[in-house]
Amino acid sequence: MSTTTTASASATTLTDKQQRILQYLRENGDTRTYFKSRLIGEDLGLTAKEVGANMTAIAEGDFDVDVEKWGYSSSTTWKVV
Repeated sequence: MSTTTTASASATTLTDKQQRILQYLRENGDTRTYFKSRLIGEDLGLTAKEVGANMTAIAEGDFDVDVEKWGYSSSTTWKVV
């Protein structure tokens, strides 16, 4: 199985919210490296808590973005590469 197929298969196991967050990171990852849960939530109509809870699945999954919890000031910050 190719890595593209593996990533696609993993993406299908994500919830709708997780897929929306992953797409957001893909679209904005070229211009930014650090993302606050609060700001992602504002853009996607989610709470910061919803973003943080769903970001774990993306961070632990095998996707074309690497996500790492980075800081906690005023909202969790995520480093995305």
